[in-house]
Amino acid sequence: MAARDAKRRRLNLALSPPPPLHDLADELLFLILDSLAADDPRALKSFALVSRACHAAESRHRRLLRPFRPDLLPSALARYPHVSRLDLSLCPRVPDAALAALSAAPSLSTVDLSRSRGFGAAGLAALVAACPNLTDLDLSNGLDLGDAAAAEVAKARRLHRLSLSRCKRLTDMGLGCIAVGCPDLRDLSLRWCIGVTHLGLDLLALKCKKLNVLDLSYTMIVKKCFPAIMKLQNLQVLLLVGCNGIDDDALSSLDQQCSRSLQVLDMSNSCNITHVGIMSVVKAMPNLLELNLSYCSPVTPPMSSSFELICKLRTLKLDGCQFMADGLKLIGKSCISLRELSLSKCSGVTDTDLSFVVSRLKNLLKLDVTCCHKITDVSLAAITTSCPSLISLRMESCSLLSSKGLQLIGKRCTRLEELDLTDTDLDDEGLKALSRCSKLSSLKIGICLRITDEGLSHISKSCPDLRDIDLYRSGAISDEGVTCMAQGCPMLESINLSYCTKITDCSLRSLSKCIKLNTLEIRGCPMVSSAGLAEIATGCRLLSKLDIKKCFKINDLGMIFLSQFSHNLRQINLSYCSVTDIGLISLSSICGLQNVTIVHLSGVTPNGLIAALMVFGLRKVKLHEAFKAMVPLQMLKVVEARGCIFQWVNKPYQVALEPCDVWKQQSQDLLVQ
Repeated sequence: MAARDAKRRRLNLALSPPPPLHDLADELLFLILDSLAADDPRALKSFALVSRACHAAESRHRRLLRPFRPDLLPSALARYPHVSRLDLSLCPRVPDAALAALSAAPSLSTVDLSRSRGFGAAGLAALVAACPNLTDLDLSNGLDLGDAAAAEVAKARRLHRLSLSRCKRLTDMGLGCIAVGCPDLRDLSLRWCIGVTHLGLDLLALKCKKLNVLDLSYTMIVKKCFPAIMKLQNLQVLLLVGCNGIDDDALSSLDQQCSRSLQVLDMSNSCNITHVGIMSVVKAMPNLLELNLSYCSPVTPPMSSSFELICKLRTLKLDGCQFMADGLKLIGKSCISLRELSLSKCSGVTDTDLSFVVSRLKNLLKLDVTCCHKITDVSLAAITTSCPSLISLRMESCSLLSSKGLQLIGKRCTRLEELDLTDTDLDDEGLKALSRCSKLSSLKIGICLRITDEGLSHISKSCPDLRDIDLYRSGAISDEGVTCMAQGCPMLESINLSYCTKITDCSLRSLSKCIKLNTLEIRGCPMVSSAGLAEIATGCRLLSKLDIKKCFKINDLGMIFLSQFSHNLRQINLSYCSVTDIGLISLSSICGLQNVTIVHLSGVTPNGLIAALMVFGLRKVKLHEAFKAMVPLQMLKVVEARGCIFQWVNKPYQVALEPCDVWKQQSQDLLVQ
């Protein structure tokens, strides 16, 4: 009888009409899946488990695949046959055989191997053969890849973007193969490819005439290379960071008729360039929109005046440069179209000159005067009066600005989206004024010793779109302020509470409601415990970066909760915590964990460390040097063969606060008194 009833129920279920969801077209289903992924990527898995139809729809919808282990590729590709982008950067080691498995995914157009090792020319040959539609390939940090690998890459004739950054074994021969085999290249990075010379660039210019972006930073290029570069008539972005082989003589050879298409030029950290060479660049490239000369030549009046030849210039970065007399003032006269000006760590920036510059740059949107120690409220008044449309203002360590002067920012620049006032005299009245900037998404106010929970409450009530807040060493902040932030800014993605010693598990409990939180730094917060961390683990499933150094009350229980719920965790610092072998081994179940710092964990034994390292799939681990003699050399070699890098440190154990912490605490106590 029971069997007959069960059979009848199955028959009725089979004859019943499918849910309305099954009748939706793929386009509508994909819109639903896009919305689910935007809110919470975990929801996609739940959707796929609803029914077979939903499972199939989710399979057809997925375009990006990011596996944790290369051995999962065959099954993953079978499950998702329509993926077009494959990100293997979470796999420390990818053998050639794993790349051969890509024959099951001929629709792949983008492959990212930027942080993976273990493959060579044979694997790349299999990859190119399996992916005839490959247009984007990232091989950055391929220290073992040379000309043989480049020859295989050259067979991907449809390539548009190729990154070979830090492929130091690459020479002109390999670059020549790529130039001949990939004539449709638009974007090429040769950063740190120290074996490339003018010979390879000559062939590149001859064959890859569609090139738009070229990165030659930290290469050995010299004067002979410029004729080839100037032949690239479609080149729009040229990056020459740290190219010390370039000098004024090389730049003087630039033909004024060349590089008319060039819009972005970055020559920062090129120490052999003076204002003479820079003036040659300006004359030869009149259509530049962005110019970066950070940490190069002193800025002289003739150099500043020459900028008027690039009348379309929108972005000028002069970080770390020394300004000679009237050098900055003349920028205000020559670059009236600027939208972004960066003067971080520049010497010679005075109130007079800066006030004049901003008075001329009425359309300025971004300004960076970090560590310009001579500017005062005079400059601040000029900035806020002349540039009310600013969306980004960075004024870290401008120590002569008063708390009253800082209030002008909130009163006049209400369109701000990014603000950095780290290590300034900001107080609660200043935060109250800043609450008028309702569009703020990033606020950095670390080492501001005068701000309290009251000031944070103003921000939390008026800035609901805040994504990133830095309260580093703002010691007067307590649970009340953090709770206000969590409730008023539910979209928080990153928060730094390091050395805010008053916070407890109550703060973590409130932050656990911010489901988009991915970065949490609570270093040096001795009152938080595993109970609070458990709340974060269960509530913030997107957590990817966690710093709990010197959180002495966090123990194995916190690690167990992380292992169960924080499957997106990529980086963690456990130094000085009360974690033992049990907690460390439990973390090894997080497949995507990449970087771990475990210095001064007194509860971890050599055997526990060995067991954890053998299970972990880490890319980088920082350990105390004392463990080096305790762990068998063969074990270390096995872990390194999997793609893990060891960083050994020899820091003494510190129980008390660091010297800088003591100084900050004393200063804070004086302010309270």
